[in-house]
Amino acid sequence: MVQPIPREILAPLDELLDCTCCPRNCHAQRDSGKLGYCQSSTGFSIGSIVCHKGEEPVISGADGICNIFFTHCNMQCAFCQNYQISRNNRHAPDHEIGLEDVVTQVENILDTGVNAVGFVSPSHCIPQMEVIIRALESKGRKPVYVFNTNAYDKKETIESLDGIVDVYLPDLKYMDSDLARRYSDTPDYPSIAAMSIKEMFRQKGSNVVLGDDGIIESGLIVRHLVLPGQIENSKQCLRFIAEELSTTVYVSLMAQYYPTAEVSGHSELGGFLIQEEYNEVLEEFHRLGFYRGWVQELESQVYFRPDFEHADVFK
Repeated sequence: MVQPIPREILAPLDELLDCTCCPRNCHAQRDSGKLGYCQSSTGFSIGSIVCHKGEEPVISGADGICNIFFTHCNMQCAFCQNYQISRNNRHAPDHEIGLEDVVTQVENILDTGVNAVGFVSPSHCIPQMEVIIRALESKGRKPVYVFNTNAYDKKETIESLDGIVDVYLPDLKYMDSDLARRYSDTPDYPSIAAMSIKEMFRQKGSNVVLGDDGIIESGLIVRHLVLPGQIENSKQCLRFIAEELSTTVYVSLMAQYYPTAEVSGHSELGGFLIQEEYNEVLEEFHRLGFYRGWVQELESQVYFRPDFEHADVFK
């Protein structure tokens, strides 16, 4: 006989009955048909639960991280590499799975020696994330929890995760409001992301804690993806980190942009980042005094391409 899930584990889902968990503040009744911007319910809609070895070295290590990819998103970036599962106008019933199945899949990966669980695009599913964490901990599991976010998060939400999330992995996308509006339908992104990342920095500071195996146990790593033709935006993002946080923050500068099928004909996003553009961003990175983190090679454009239509997403 299947035992019912204890009420205290499911309690966070109550927040979705009048949802304000992200900056959209939709007040959606996600237990009904009155859904909000993300078009997500109170269930567990997950594109993939997979062992991923392509994150930063201190996150993936040799064994990888168990990444949980939520479907849909509170941003709709035109260039999203996860577009197969992130579009809010697409619904795949097979992505809806029960909590027990989620936990079983995660435990199976943890049993291989992986000791970290990453929540990817969790901003619109914070309550579901907390339920998964509670369910895992009820089984005695204590992995490192990584919050892999687009940073379009409410400061109050990040405050509520203090003591729950071990590692913050935000992607600082824009410091240009017009660009954020045109590419991601988020004109307020620069101010929202600034507040949320400042709160992450308040909690974790600029130092990361590594275990004996060299894998991160606690800390903050700020990512930035350099977009073709938008070098000034990248410089502004780096300046924000340097001036509003610290040049001692770990920064992951990414050159892996590639035009997906959805932007192949886009006048601005339809091409690749070129070396001259990337060199200009790298010069600013070094000029500002950053010395901790990772810088991708331009050749990374041909790697890190997920395909959520296959079981092995990153093969």
